[in-house]
Amino acid sequence: MVVPHHASGARLARHRLADELTGLVPPTLLADLVAVLAELVGNAVRHARPLPGGVVRVAWRLRGPADAPQIQLRVTDGGAGEGPRMRAASPDAADGRGLHIVSGLASRWGVELDGLGQCVWAEFEPTGADLLVTG
Repeated sequence: MVVPHHASGARLARHRLADELTGLVPPTLLADLVAVLAELVGNAVRHARPLPGGVVRVAWRLRGPADAPQIQLRVTDGGAGEGPRMRAASPDAADGRGLHIVSGLASRWGVELDGLGQCVWAEFEPTGADLLVTG
């Protein structure tokens, strides 16, 4: 999906992700996915240029067996002067924790450059504690 390169883009992406994955993944995993997606879109809006048309591209993919799905989130923007990096944030800082949150919740994350800009991705591989919702 594409969302506006604006703060409202994160809200639109969160709602769409939650709507599509509710019932397919455990609620705790869904909460982590929503939090990470909000951080990635928010970072794209704050720190990077938009893609043509003033948008950010957002995608997610589930793969693997139904009882242990792997989920990948991808946020593509027009790139920035420097790539995303984790930074130290003091306890009183208003920002600077986003990629620490992503790193703490996702199994792994990274950045890819393509012809349009940059894609920041995060992957989730549920552990034994993350059981699928059934019923």
